[in-house]
Amino acid sequence: MFNQIGVIGAGTMGNGIAQAFAVAGHAVFLQDIQGAALQKALQTVSGSLDRLIKKGALTEEQKSQTLGRIQTVTEVSGLSACALVVEAATENEAIKVKILQAVEALVSEQTVIATNTSSLSITRLAAQLKRPERFVGMHFFNPVPMMPLVEVIQGLQTADSVASQIAELATSIGKTPILVKNSAGFVVNRLLCPMINEAVFVLSEGLASASEIDEGMKLGCAHPIGPLALADLIGLDVLLAVMDVLHDYFEDPKYRPAPLLKEMVAAGRLGRKSGQGFFHY
Repeated sequence: MFNQIGVIGAGTMGNGIAQAFAVAGHAVFLQDIQGAALQKALQTVSGSLDRLIKKGALTEEQKSQTLGRIQTVTEVSGLSACALVVEAATENEAIKVKILQAVEALVSEQTVIATNTSSLSITRLAAQLKRPERFVGMHFFNPVPMMPLVEVIQGLQTADSVASQIAELATSIGKTPILVKNSAGFVVNRLLCPMINEAVFVLSEGLASASEIDEGMKLGCAHPIGPLALADLIGLDVLLAVMDVLHDYFEDPKYRPAPLLKEMVAAGRLGRKSGQGFFHY
């Protein structure tokens, strides 16, 4: 169905998505305007595959085959022959629209274009395209190789057949899809991000330390990772972007971002990727 798949963005999500497709046997074209980012992405994928080998989940031969299925390109034109293109660029609507329109102008009319957005409206993004019925949300979770869930988000314009194809694809690569109607934050982030945001409020009010808050949620609610450590993993800038989207979309003060979250982002303390967030790395 989707022999050649394009992935736009070689960051954490993009390289993880590329790996997931390649491991499952798909030819992947990973695009990023920065050659250095592409090289780093391949190194990241290689390291991730090595960890799977150590766990006995992959062989050296399978690693070699997987890496051989990933081609890197710096121009969007390198994705013109793809049957599916998944955009995994930064969580900014204007940037995404620009990328999506550029892709649509290059690919076949039958190509499905998906976005890995974690919160932006699929309907709004689709409205900027000439073939909105072939646009869909395909939201993977970090770390992509390990997390089994994919939210398949259907905008108002998305054809039922397209959503079904993407759900089938997710299943074929070993993921579990859930079909979701378009709404800010969809399902998981609609529930998750306000919880993390509330943990930031609790921290800022001095009710407990960051480690105590996380221990409380791990031991009291059986969460595998505490909310503040999870925020650091997600990226505080990404968390803030999602909270801003929820706040703007619903116009409900319960979604207001915690002032400490804004302060941390302003200071560049974004979590694991910057070396410091609520914890040091």
